[in-house]
Amino acid sequence: MVADTDLAGLHWRKSSYSGGGNDCVEIAFTNDGAAVRDSKNPDGGVLRLSGREWDALLAAARAGALDLR
Repeated sequence: MVADTDLAGLHWRKSSYSGGGNDCVEIAFTNDGAAVRDSKNPDGGVLRLSGREWDALLAAARAGALDLR
C-alpha cells in the first residue's frame, strides 16, 4: 500500500480515450499495484488496488462485466 503522504509523488494519468475532459478516472501505478481517483476531485478519496486486484478489475472491464447498459 502507498501511504497518503506518498500520493503527491505519484504520476497520475488519464486514458487516451477520455477526450481530455475531467469526466473520467485517473490511474497511478504504485510499487505493489495501482491507485485510482476521480479526475474532477483529485484531492478526494483514492482507491488503492494490489497488483492482483488491478489485474482483476482490468479483466472484468475487458469482459464487459462492468458495463452499466
